[in-house]
This record gives sequence, C-alpha cells and structure tokens, in this order.
Amino acid sequence: MSDQQLLHLVFGGRLTGTGSMTFEDIEDLEIVGIFPNYKSAEKAWRAASQRSVDDAYTRYFVVHLHELMEPDMEMDLQGHPLKGPSE
Repeated sequence: MSDQQLLHLVFGGRLTGTGSMTFEDIEDLEIVGIFPNYKSAEKAWRAASQRSVDDAYTRYFVVHLHELMEPDMEMDLQGHPLKGPSE
C-alpha cells in the first residue's frame, strides 16, 4: 500500500473576512501544487502560509484529492486508507 498515490492539492488566496471561507476573487487563487502524499502537501502548505503570515485574510488549504477520486475508500481517523477491500 505504500506505493499508492494519495494526491493532495494545496491552494489559497485572500478571503472576504477572517471567519469566512469565501474568496475575494477566485481568479486570484494561488494553486501551490498537487502532491503525491499528505506529508509533502503539508510542507508546501506551511511554506505558503508562512509567506502570508502578516495577512490575516489570506489562507491556504490542503484538499485530499484522493478522497474525491475514490469516495468509497475506507479511511482511518488520520485519513490513511485502511488495508483490504471495502465491504
């Protein structure tokens, strides 16, 4: 199972407010990249977030693409696929 790709997307941009999940302008979203695992995605997310630490309205997100691509895959609490086929 260690060779399985668990794709993650890292993106972000400026929100309309600090408590909002609405972007000011979706055409200005920054796509940081697509990564083969959560560890590398988290590293990229941290770097992008650190660059904008002084702007409370800018946030970055990690999207678990593998969950969207295989929604029936059973996952553990940490988001890792469970061994064995789904029943």
